[in-house]
Amino acid sequence: MRKNAAAGEAFERLADLMDTLREQCPWDAKQTIPSLQKYTLEEVYELMDAINEKQLGEVEEELGDILFHTLFYSKIASESNDFNITSVITKVHEKLVRRHPHIFGDVEVQNDKDVSKNWEQIKLAEGKKSVLSGVPKSLPALIKAFRIQEKAKQVGFEWENAQQVWEKVEEEMLEFKAISVGENQREKQEEEFGDILFSLINYARYVDIDPEAALEKTNKKFISRFSYMENYAKNNSKSLKDMSLEEMEQLWQEAKK
Repeated sequence: MRKNAAAGEAFERLADLMDTLREQCPWDAKQTIPSLQKYTLEEVYELMDAINEKQLGEVEEELGDILFHTLFYSKIASESNDFNITSVITKVHEKLVRRHPHIFGDVEVQNDKDVSKNWEQIKLAEGKKSVLSGVPKSLPALIKAFRIQEKAKQVGFEWENAQQVWEKVEEEMLEFKAISVGENQREKQEEEFGDILFSLINYARYVDIDPEAALEKTNKKFISRFSYMENYAKNNSKSLKDMSLEEMEQLWQEAKK
């Protein structure tokens, strides 16, 4: 018995279910590839939430939803003979074999960094015009900056040490501060502020910090402390908007404890 036979059978049952829903459910029948986009994005973010909260049961469920969306897109495309789930699976299988020559070929690697470098070189050989072309345009800006920097690193465009990266952060901050405040300077301020963020993300990457995860921890920390302030005000028949800044600062310090 093949080791993935059970997985194959389960996948086939899901594919059959997709066919049934497409034929018999009015909502599923009316969907198009563009109409599914917003739902797919929602499923991906739900998966990210489950991973961040370390809820493996929910991770399992959300992965199933994303797998179903893959089947859904493939089913719709098969109706116009553009592609189908078999071609989708075949293409990703061929691509993964091609991009792992250290396993399926005679290329030797020493570590994961070598694998990443080879991966980018293979993509260029496949016809990619730039090592950056694989970064999706629709990615949120913070994640996109991180991925751009990671990919540039694979071709040697990288700082020599962390001190150099931090000096770049300080340089960008000084450039931002040097801009005089004024409405006619808004575009320049935005540009320089973007440079600060980009350089901070680069520093985080260099010292092996996930900037997205770090920012999300800060978001949760702020929400927790602000909720403490709101609950205090509610329990004391007060409103935050009626409190002085000094009163709210005192509550904030209490929340931190």
